[in-house]
Amino acid sequence: MKVLFVIICIIILLAVLENIRELRNFTTSFYRISSSKLQDLQETKRVLFLSDLHNHSYGRENERLLAKIKELHPEMILIGGDMLIRKDGNSYEGTVRFLSELPKICPVYYANGNHEQKLKELPQKYEQSYEVYKSSLTDAGIHFLENESVVFEWDGIKIAVTGLEIPLYGYRHFGTVSLQESVLKELIGEPQGEYQILLAHNPDYVKEYQAWGADLILCGHYHGALVGIPGVGGVIAPNFKLFPKYSGGIYREENAIAVVSRGLGTHSVPVRIFNMPELVVLDF
Repeated sequence: MKVLFVIICIIILLAVLENIRELRNFTTSFYRISSSKLQDLQETKRVLFLSDLHNHSYGRENERLLAKIKELHPEMILIGGDMLIRKDGNSYEGTVRFLSELPKICPVYYANGNHEQKLKELPQKYEQSYEVYKSSLTDAGIHFLENESVVFEWDGIKIAVTGLEIPLYGYRHFGTVSLQESVLKELIGEPQGEYQILLAHNPDYVKEYQAWGADLILCGHYHGALVGIPGVGGVIAPNFKLFPKYSGGIYREENAIAVVSRGLGTHSVPVRIFNMPELVVLDF
């Protein structure tokens, strides 16, 4: 029994130390995105995907994260939401200062997560102001996609990036409410480009996003499901779903690719074990 007790104590200590290490560091995950629709690209296009920072800072003013972003030389930065914490007692000022540096590097497009969306739709419940937050970032040059799209060209190929805000009932705890394709079309219309990128914070609905017409789906929200098991994936999602299918990584759904970020921060439950925060790099 003494030996067993010692072993348990050692395991707990190692888990605590690993949690501390992962909360203080981040990794860079590289994904190569290919499609027959992109076969006329003349050169690789690099896009960074940031999600779920939750006011976390890697060094003063997030200098370590900012330095890594500059080092990667992206052509575009996409933000998948939940960069702040909506709860009272939290300040997003540091996050605003960090994000305001990004448009100096390249164009930046921002789609809201549930934290921003609740600040926006339920302003009476929170002391922080979504409108002040948004205006500060738009003044810095960040483009918000609130059920909106932007269309541009890469080597003659029409590319669309759409930011989706699903109804808040899609973020309920304990189970997933169905989300009809018709609701998506009411919110964001039809796909806009030859190649369609969809920023959709909640990965619960990857199949619905694919059916809508997305070629590349970028999600976050699950934070890698707190604890990862090598070869299995994340253990428990923020909505308390066990072993969620889309906990973090790259997935294929028929003719679409989904990339789910493990996020860059945490909130409420500061736990990460075998689940490093990540900056996602997409090379098209």
